[in-house]
Amino acid sequence: MPFLRTHAITGVPHSCAKRMGGVAMLALTVTLALTGCTVGPKYTRPNVPAPPTFRGPDNTAISSDPKTSIADQQWSTIFHEPELQQLITTALANNLDLRIAAQHILEQQAQVRITRAQEFPQIGGTLSGSGTNVSQFVITAPVEFGLTASWTPDFWGLYRKQTEAQRDQLLAQQWAQRAVRVTLVQQVATTYFQLRALDAQLAVAQQTLKVRQDSLSLTQKLETGGAAPLSDVRQAEQLLYTASSEIPQLEQQIQQTENELRLLLGQTPGPVTHTDPAALTPPPTDLPTGIASQLLERRPDIQQAEAQLMAANANIGVASAQFFPQLSLSGEGGAGGVNFANLIGVVLGTGSITQPIFEGGKLRGQLQLSVAQKDELVLNYQKTILGAFRDVSNSLIAAQKTRDTRIEEEKLVASAQDATRLARDRYNGGATSYLEVLTNDSNLFNAQLSLITAQQNEALTLVQLYTTLGGGWQ
Repeated sequence: MPFLRTHAITGVPHSCAKRMGGVAMLALTVTLALTGCTVGPKYTRPNVPAPPTFRGPDNTAISSDPKTSIADQQWSTIFHEPELQQLITTALANNLDLRIAAQHILEQQAQVRITRAQEFPQIGGTLSGSGTNVSQFVITAPVEFGLTASWTPDFWGLYRKQTEAQRDQLLAQQWAQRAVRVTLVQQVATTYFQLRALDAQLAVAQQTLKVRQDSLSLTQKLETGGAAPLSDVRQAEQLLYTASSEIPQLEQQIQQTENELRLLLGQTPGPVTHTDPAALTPPPTDLPTGIASQLLERRPDIQQAEAQLMAANANIGVASAQFFPQLSLSGEGGAGGVNFANLIGVVLGTGSITQPIFEGGKLRGQLQLSVAQKDELVLNYQKTILGAFRDVSNSLIAAQKTRDTRIEEEKLVASAQDATRLARDRYNGGATSYLEVLTNDSNLFNAQLSLITAQQNEALTLVQLYTTLGGGWQ
C-alpha cells in the first residue's frame, strides 16, 4: 500500500501507523481529529564535548569559579573610561546595524503569526441587499447574509511544525541581535583604544620633532662656525623630516578612525571626543573566565546556531507531513428573503481528503533536502562551538604574550633613551660623528612608537577576552 510505504520513510510514530491499517478513510479522519499525530524527529542537542579548562599561554590550564566570569558583568563595569562609556551608550542607541537586527526580529514575529494562522479555521461573512423607491411605491429586493468557513485540521502536525520552525527562526534572530550588540561593543572599544594609541603616537612625533628642530639648529650653527661638516646638517635634517613626515600620516589615521567610530555611533563623519591624556591602562592579570562548558549558554553566536538547527529539525517534520492525507472541511450558512422578517436559512457543509500518490519523487526529495540541511547545521553548530573555544584560548594567550611584549618594549625604550643621551653627549664633546646620534635617535623614535602599539595591543586583549567569553549583550 503506497501510503504505508511513505509512512515508513517519514518515521511517523507507531501509534499513528496502527490507526491506519484496515480502517476506512472516514473513520481514520475522525480518530485523528480526536487524537492527532506529529511526525518528524524530536530535537536533541548534538553532543559536543567541552574541554575541562581553557588552554592558556604555554599550555597552562585556565578556569575559575563558574559564578565569577567577567562575561557575566555589564560592559560598563569592564570599561571604566567615561569617554568610552559615553561612546558605547550612544552606539547602542543609534547604531544602524543594531536597529536593523531589531527590525529583523519584528519581521520574524509577524511571520510567526502568519504561519500559526494556518492552524485555525478561516471564517468570512457577507451581507447584501437592495431597494428602490419609485414615486409612492417601494420595490424591495432580496436581503441576503451568510457565513463561510474552511478548515484543514492539522492531523499530522504540518502547521504546528511550520510554526515551530518559524519560532525557532525568531529565537535565532533574537540571538543574532545580541551577537550584533556584542560585536558593536567590541568595535567601539577597539576603535576608541586605537584612537588613544594614535593620539599618543602623534604626541611622541610632535615632541620628537621639536627636539630634532633644536638639534638641527645647533648643528647648523656648528657647521657655520666650522666646527661640524655639512654632512652633519644633512643627517640632522633627515631626522627632522622623518618625524615631520610621520605627523600627517598619524593625523590622517586619526581623522579616518574618527569617521569609522562615528559610523558605529550612527552619525555622519566628524570629530570624536578622545581627550584622555593618560596612557592605556593594562588589563588586570587575573581575569576570571568561568568554565568552558558555559560558552554553550553564554555565547550568542552558539545560541543562534542552535536555534537555526532546531528550525531545520522542525522542517523535517514539515516535509514528513506532506506524505500523509489532508482533510479539508468547508461550510456555508446564510439566510435570505425579501425582508428581515421573512428570512429563510440554509446551511451546507462539505469535506474532502487528498492523498499524494505520485509526484515524481518531489516529496521524497523535499524530505532528503530537509535532512541534509539539518545535517549541515549540525556541523555548523559544532564548528561554532569549537571556534568559540579557540577564540577564548587565543585571547588568553594574547593577554599574557602582549603583556610580555609591552614589558620588553618598555626596557627597549629606556635603553634607547639612554643610548641617545650618551650619543648626543659624545657628539657635543667631539668624541663621535653625528651618524651615531642619527642611529640612536631613530632607534628611540621607533621604539617609542612600538611601545605605544604594544600598550594598545595589551589593552585590546581585555576587549577580546570579554567578547570571546560571550560578554556584552546583557
